[in-house]
Parts: sequence; structure tokens; C-alpha cells
Amino acid sequence: MLRRYSPILKGKNDMVREIVTDIAFLRKRSAPAARADLPVAKDLRDTLAANRERCIGMAANMIGVSKRIIIVNSGLGDIVMIDPVITSKEGRYEAEEGCLSLAGTRKAVRWQKIEVRYLDERFEKRTGNFSGLVAQTIQHECDHLNGVII
Repeated sequence: MLRRYSPILKGKNDMVREIVTDIAFLRKRSAPAARADLPVAKDLRDTLAANRERCIGMAANMIGVSKRIIIVNSGLGDIVMIDPVITSKEGRYEAEEGCLSLAGTRKAVRWQKIEVRYLDERFEKRTGNFSGLVAQTIQHECDHLNGVII
């Protein structure tokens, strides 16, 4: 049974959420996010921080919220992307990926370089170019938003 958006308090201001493993829930397409959904971004930050040793990105549906919000560790810090859209891609390759919501690893087709249009946490429009593992992680999390299970 799915436990939607249940909190696990870790510290005074931290809100770490349980990781959803319900495949039926994860297969649903996420809805666009609004400013009222900004607390979800904070919860994603806290939940990613609590799982840092085994995870470098998350989508909101992984914590029980069907909104188009992801977080990815860029190596220099965490980037929250609201309503991300991959606008270009190049360098197709096959990858093998794991996921906190799923047991084991699976093959996936990914792109080495991508451009992403998104809103930041201030709801300002951004465009970013990403490559390597960061690009792969963004693609994985965007798949989550679209209900695609690797």
C-alpha cells in the first residue's frame, strides 16, 4: 500500500519523506507544479540529503507527490528543477541504472549532452546544458515525471 507524502522528521526543519515503491503510482504522469508546491522542493532537498550515500537525484513522485519537480546533485550542489523539459539531446548511449524506488538495475537509453528548460525555486525561467552523469540523472528523473519506469 502506498503511503503518500508521509513525513519522517529528522531535525528541527528537515522533512525527510519515505521513498515510494508503488509501481502503479510511479507510472502516473505528474502534473505541472505551482508556487504552492514549493514545500515539495524543500522536502526533496531533505530527502536527497538523507539518502546522499545511495542517491544523486529524485523526482517528487518518489516521495509521493505527483508534481513535475526534480532535484539533481550536480557535483557542485543540488539543483531543483520545476517543470523541466529536455529541449535538445545528443550522443545516444545505453546505460544501466538503479533507482531507490525499484529493486535492482535496468538498462536505459540516455543522451550524453542535454539542454533543459526549467523553473528554479524562485520560479524564474532557466536553461541549462548538462553532460555525463548529471545529464543521465536528469533524464532518469524526467522519466519519473512522465511515468516511465526504467
